[in-house]
Amino acid sequence: MDHRDHREDREHRTDRTDVPLDVHIGHHELELSKRYESASIANDVLIGIWFIVGSICFFSEELMTLGTWLFLIGSIQMTLRPAIRLSRRVHLRRHGSEQPAHPMDF
Repeated sequence: MDHRDHREDREHRTDRTDVPLDVHIGHHELELSKRYESASIANDVLIGIWFIVGSICFFSEELMTLGTWLFLIGSIQMTLRPAIRLSRRVHLRRHGSEQPAHPMDF
């Protein structure tokens, strides 16, 4: 075998794009994760809306109080983010999941 044969052999072994990846997750766990992810996304969208509308309200003297309330609602709603993550972890743990927390957990 010459150097080219070794290189071709290495390239063949490291190119694994066609190998299927098997991930075993219980159906119930996947369904729960999707629900919590949806709740987290909806929460983030609402937070964005409250802050955008609140910011626009600050341009008008008459709407300043409304803008302040929207900022307060958005700030309070930001505390729901960790509550959603914690609820998901507790729920999955209660159903027997041993899956470790992911750093990008929603």
